[in-house]
Amino acid sequence: MLRTLAHRAPPESFFVVSAIFHYLGPAFAVLLFARVDVLGVAWLRIASAALIFAAWRRPWRTWRTLDRDGRRLVAAWGGVLALMNSCFYVAIDRLPLGTVAAIEFLPVILLAALGTRTLRNGIALALAVPGVYLLTDVVLAGEPLGVALAFANAALFALYIVLGHRVAQRGASNGIDGLAASMLIAAVVATPIGGWAVLPALGDPVALLAGVGVGLASSVIPYVADQLAMARLRRASYALLVSLLPATATVIGVVVLAQVPSVLEILGVALVIGGVAVHRDREVSGSSPPPARPPLRRGRRSPSPHPSSP
Repeated sequence: MLRTLAHRAPPESFFVVSAIFHYLGPAFAVLLFARVDVLGVAWLRIASAALIFAAWRRPWRTWRTLDRDGRRLVAAWGGVLALMNSCFYVAIDRLPLGTVAAIEFLPVILLAALGTRTLRNGIALALAVPGVYLLTDVVLAGEPLGVALAFANAALFALYIVLGHRVAQRGASNGIDGLAASMLIAAVVATPIGGWAVLPALGDPVALLAGVGVGLASSVIPYVADQLAMARLRRASYALLVSLLPATATVIGVVVLAQVPSVLEILGVALVIGGVAVHRDREVSGSSPPPARPPLRRGRRSPSPHPSSP
């Protein structure tokens, strides 16, 4: 069923799902900060997602089939997931969600610009960039740690896209299996960072259940949707779609956190949506998706070179 859905649904539809849940889960996590330390919430998100993936995909079986390069890729992605989520949660504890989202987009502009090869997509980028600029019209003074961690999260998010795209190019199902293995590694890496912070909440079943909900909404659903989208989109095209995230964060900030946007922020949202609407990816213009690549396995390497991402 998952493979059929991955082939028939437009890849952009998966990104819309990812964009909604990318900040919907963290928006509820902000509300959870009153019961659990911020790093404890980050650990709950990662650990609960790892348990869900373990029950669903049995990632240790995938790990056994990977060759050395495949294991390095999965392990690196897991480390990025752990550090990225930890930085993100501390940042949104100190800065508005929309500000962190806008900063998160900045290094991704380079990924999108490097792959912009048509006039139409150049126009799309030209619309999206000023839209995000308008969404960054916020005061950063007074929270140096929050700003520093927001920029660290942005750099790690760019790495998430690069590494996640490499995993996704093995095909939708194999990409999700790689994600599951990476999430287990992320849980191990995140434990010394934030595992201690959840100890006071172990006697609070409401907080623990809410943490599991955040993990499902923030890591399982959006990351699976990312893999389904990345399997059929060029990396630059996916990076351009990421410009939807600040707009999505602004809307969710209004609905969940009552953070009312200004007129300029509303204009920024409109420009971002317009840019995404103009964009077209040549790889999805046909009726069928590009063929999936075989998973990384032990044994002899394929004689054909691995094509690099644009």
